[in-house]
Amino acid sequence: MSTHEPVGTLLRRWRERRRLSQLDLSIASEVSARHLSFLETGRSRPSRSMIDRLCDELDVPLRERNGFYLAAGFAPVHPERPLEDLGAARSAVRAVLSGHEPNPAVAVDVHWNVLAANDAMSRFLTGVPRELREPRTNMLRATLHPDGLSHGLANHAQWRTLTLRRVRRQYERTADPALSELLRELEGYPPPPRPSEDVPGPQSDLVTPMLFDSDLGRLSLLYAVTVFGSPRDVTLDEIAVETFFPADDRTREVLAQLAEQAESAAAGDQQS
Repeated sequence: MSTHEPVGTLLRRWRERRRLSQLDLSIASEVSARHLSFLETGRSRPSRSMIDRLCDELDVPLRERNGFYLAAGFAPVHPERPLEDLGAARSAVRAVLSGHEPNPAVAVDVHWNVLAANDAMSRFLTGVPRELREPRTNMLRATLHPDGLSHGLANHAQWRTLTLRRVRRQYERTADPALSELLRELEGYPPPPRPSEDVPGPQSDLVTPMLFDSDLGRLSLLYAVTVFGSPRDVTLDEIAVETFFPADDRTREVLAQLAEQAESAAAGDQQS
């Protein structure tokens, strides 16, 4: 978030990032092209409501919207609080995670750092070395790093391609430089020594499962993302819940078996 650039410069940059002409944006936001030109050149200063309208059309993340307000001489509108301070929203995140049991689910921030995980996902992450979990676990680093879970990925090359595509799309939306750095890091990881398989059919992050070889056999997991609608807090705007659903009956049985084993172990610990 920049507070040193004029608001018109920020507006033009985000319009160009969204590949819109001034006419396109003026029509979509119901603002005259003349007034929009004046805003971008600094001849006019936008009101709060005008910033809201234009940022809505440009799909500007809340963190960057605060930069618009500051550049226009207003106080930031959207607070940023830790997940633990979000009250009902925190409870909603926890409820979504627990509701997906025994399927692995995790809440991540905009940089894919783990904020919370359900028991099923926590069991998967126990295989990640400590050095990759400090200062906090990053899901993409844990999955693709050669010392992480990548050794279990049967379709590593395919999954890596889909993962990098997701990060590039996210960077296009947010313009977050930390995502650009993460992307370069992920692109630099060497491939695992084992040959990579391919899932038959077209590659798409909507239909291509992750093939993971566990101690109980191969798991086939479909990936889905849940985000919160109309957030007002920066933290909540950047939270996504990632869930891995079984793509076949065998995987469904294994996930249920792992959950039962964990419950039995927990019950035994309580009795001892």
